[in-house]
Amino acid sequence: MTKPATDTASEVELVIGGMTCASCAARIEKKLNRMAGVTATVNYATEKAKVSYDGEITVRDLIATVEKTGYSAQEPVPEEPDGENEPVDHELRTLRERLITATLLAVPVVAMAMIPALQFEYWQWLSLTLAAPVVTYAGWPFHKAAFTNARHGAATMDTLISVGTLAAFGWSLWALFLGTAGTPGMTHPFELTIARGDGAGNIYLEAAAGVTAFILAGRYFEARSKRKAGAALRALLELGAKDVTVLRADGSEQTFPVGELTVGARFVVRPGEKIATDGTVVEGSSAVDASMLTGESVPVEVAQGDAVTGATVNAGGRLVVEATRVGSDTQLARMAKLVEDAQNGKAAAQRLADRISAVFVPIVIALALGTFGFWLGNGAGPTAAFTAAVAVLIIACPCALGLATPTALLVGTGRGAQLGILIKGPEVLESTRRVDTIVLDKTGTVTTGRMTLLAVHTADSTDEAEVLRLAGALEHASEHPIARAVAEGALEKLGALPAPEDFANVPGLGVQGIVEEHAVLVGRERLLAEWAMELPVELARSKAAAEASGRTAIAVAWDGEARAVLEVADAVKETSAEAITRLRALGLTPILLTGDNGAVARAVAREVGIAPEDVIAEVLPQDKVDVVKRLQGEGRSVAMVGDGVNDAAALAQADLGLAMGTGTDAAIEAGDLTLVRGDLRAAADAIRLARRTLGTIRSNLFWAFAYNVAALPLAAAGLLNPMLAGAAMAFSSVFVVGNSLRLRSFRAAR
Repeated sequence: MTKPATDTASEVELVIGGMTCASCAARIEKKLNRMAGVTATVNYATEKAKVSYDGEITVRDLIATVEKTGYSAQEPVPEEPDGENEPVDHELRTLRERLITATLLAVPVVAMAMIPALQFEYWQWLSLTLAAPVVTYAGWPFHKAAFTNARHGAATMDTLISVGTLAAFGWSLWALFLGTAGTPGMTHPFELTIARGDGAGNIYLEAAAGVTAFILAGRYFEARSKRKAGAALRALLELGAKDVTVLRADGSEQTFPVGELTVGARFVVRPGEKIATDGTVVEGSSAVDASMLTGESVPVEVAQGDAVTGATVNAGGRLVVEATRVGSDTQLARMAKLVEDAQNGKAAAQRLADRISAVFVPIVIALALGTFGFWLGNGAGPTAAFTAAVAVLIIACPCALGLATPTALLVGTGRGAQLGILIKGPEVLESTRRVDTIVLDKTGTVTTGRMTLLAVHTADSTDEAEVLRLAGALEHASEHPIARAVAEGALEKLGALPAPEDFANVPGLGVQGIVEEHAVLVGRERLLAEWAMELPVELARSKAAAEASGRTAIAVAWDGEARAVLEVADAVKETSAEAITRLRALGLTPILLTGDNGAVARAVAREVGIAPEDVIAEVLPQDKVDVVKRLQGEGRSVAMVGDGVNDAAALAQADLGLAMGTGTDAAIEAGDLTLVRGDLRAAADAIRLARRTLGTIRSNLFWAFAYNVAALPLAAAGLLNPMLAGAAMAFSSVFVVGNSLRLRSFRAAR
């Protein structure tokens, strides 16, 4: 049983070497957790251990414990810039060499055993000559691991393979040298039946060689598949720029490694280059391609004052950026950390599988001995009894169980990272299956989070462009959010604006000043009334309609006459209505939550397709948690989507928290899923991906359990040749990994 870490606990991640099955991971985890003040999780698929320990334990103590268990351990070593992982590649090369050797030598051995026409005089001795290197050289990793485990009083999958192949090889040696198998003309019956009886002439060299070759093949393809499964995270880590061009105080430029960049430094990003780190644009404008981080294919326009993210690509003009975050604080680094933490986690189902794997091997050995004794006692003869026992040893591999969850999690979280979806851990997957209600914070989630000029209503004979030019010029001098919306709308349509004179802010009412020799007023109707002006009937109607829709209406007047009404509001994101449709298709009931008044909330809900009864308005920030609790009290399983500091507590309270990555650090920290791009459709994609990952885990576990449940009785009944058992065992692991790799084809809906 694991022990809770103390308040002063430290954390370390160790790379574990020598694991060959889930039983190995279970043993290491058990040994580490027996240490006082240590809580450890060992993941067979990622070959890493995540360990929390108190101040009395050192990393060296942890490594020593792993080594005493018969495995190697070390802290992670940064990869080379080209992204190659040399230890893994060396392991694959060695495994491939052994597999090629085993295949070339085992094929003729199997062929001679299966095809009587190939059984020439003394063919058994040629089989022995070919099989010996397969069992000894190619199968050496199994025997070495089995011996190491035996020294520590343990048994793993390698024990089963080693004992099974050596037993078949040893029996064949005895039959060849002491029995009749070496007699010229003696044939070898390939088919196994319990009724075949005794016979010292039977040899099992094809089983020893074939099982070794099949299991090596399974392990090689498994290793390759695990490498592919982790490719998304490696690609994410390699996204960042390697060098940066820093702009010095004297205007000169100097290039050096990005690791030497500091906060506050200004650096140059030319067209086509990657932005070195998170920062703010201080000079220039351009389009930035952020698809590698967000999954969003449309470049984003940036200009002075806009934030940019490291590893995104400058697709347009020259930019000068001031660094705001470097190293492990950048969004890219935090994304990679979230993904890696998730991949090292374990779901409840996987913990059950690990516990089964830990006791599975001793049970299988006992079952093999029982099988041998049963058939021997029933008069089947030692040959048949031995063959059935070897088949039991070979077929019962717990590897598929050990790979079922971590490989699916590895591929699913990696694919999510490529699409801008970060899954924090395996326990999140179960939450996505249960949720039936999704609460959407309005501002910044359903809407853009900033005021936008939506419409211009003009009086008769008034030109809209003139309204925008005069009103926009005056509002451009103000910092009020509504003023900025008007100024940005005017700039977007007209370009440059004239400079105002005698600008004055009238608190609570609006602004006034001189623009192009016109006395201009922009603000509330009361501001016009102070200058003895009234809105014409048609403008008054437009103002009333805008306010009924929950929008803000401001009046524009000049030269003593009211000329226009401007509609300003927090605009709904273009993709929000489509996102609501997708969420409903997933069986979720969307609820709009906001602190705005009811009219504004209902107008937004109507625009995106949320029912009026599912609108909760005028909620104070501190009351958002109570709303989530109330919905949970009604028996609902609640997901929450938000992006602000005031959403953090509600995200944590919800059964599933989805944080917009465009929001605050507090919201992202509290969420279970982080959506890197500010598109609500990503919430539907995230839930789809999480549910599909969970479905893959469940199907993996089903087939892994079903394989063992079906195969063991067949082997014990003497209905499986050991060589076929080896092939089936190898296939089960490859099947589970291959099923997980199907998640790489997941596509975000468009």
